[in-house]
Amino acid sequence: MLHDSQPPVSDDADDPRPASDSADGPASFLASYLARIGLGGAPAPTLEGLAALQAAHIAAIPFESFDALTGEGVDIGAEAVAAKLIGRRRGGYCFEQNSLFLRALLALGFDAEGLIGRVRWMLPGDAPATPRTHMTVRVRLGGRPWLADVGFGSAVPPQPLALDRPGAAQPTRHETYRITPQPGGYRVAAEIAGEWRTLYDLEEAAAPAIDYEVGNWYTSQHPDSHFRHQLIAARTTAVARHGLRDNRLTIRRADGRTEQRYLSADGIEAALRDIFLLTPEPGWRRAIERAATAEIAG
Repeated sequence: MLHDSQPPVSDDADDPRPASDSADGPASFLASYLARIGLGGAPAPTLEGLAALQAAHIAAIPFESFDALTGEGVDIGAEAVAAKLIGRRRGGYCFEQNSLFLRALLALGFDAEGLIGRVRWMLPGDAPATPRTHMTVRVRLGGRPWLADVGFGSAVPPQPLALDRPGAAQPTRHETYRITPQPGGYRVAAEIAGEWRTLYDLEEAAAPAIDYEVGNWYTSQHPDSHFRHQLIAARTTAVARHGLRDNRLTIRRADGRTEQRYLSADGIEAALRDIFLLTPEPGWRRAIERAATAEIAG
């Protein structure tokens, strides 16, 4: 087991941090978004274009929930999300990530809509229903529905998943996924360490905006939300998944190698900068120091 005496190093040859563009106004949104994720041009509304956007987004914009952890609250209005994730070069969680992604897809001419679901990750099969706190995107291409998700942390699907292949294994550059129909929606699972683990249950019907507002309130404000108590960050590239949970940094490489290291407060800040492409803010330090002393089970 590695410790933070070894400075964390990004696996990417290139750091996808282009110069920031203003996200003010609809005319500049798409150009700013594409620059933020490191794409020089607008992909066509095809499966290949969708896959390119999804891979670039999760590599460039990290999953993080500092605003919930520090009590700042999370505004999921379109302009607030763009100002934060594009203008301020922050990351965010599912309601921010996938709403930004959906906005970009629509601007590019994709037939896309948001879905909402219940997270089942790390829960036993007989656990009671959870709140609807996960947003994803459904994209229709040539009459076929695809799931595109850029906001599920260290288990985020790295490419689009077909929604019309019930129960079929769908390999990706990282894990293999499967989507199983169930009454009123879908169950999404990933094969991890030889075991199928449910990520979330999705509702088939497109969700109204109020459902995202309610889910976001719960996720960012409710005392039972783990985002209020744990420092969480994640970033997925073509070669590795990087996950930070309090003081534990885990790197799961696409070739199957896994390593962990436990970080001091300064080590956490270094990882946020070097791996998760975030500039630590002064208001984060207290949460970082708490995270550095955490004891993590499992």
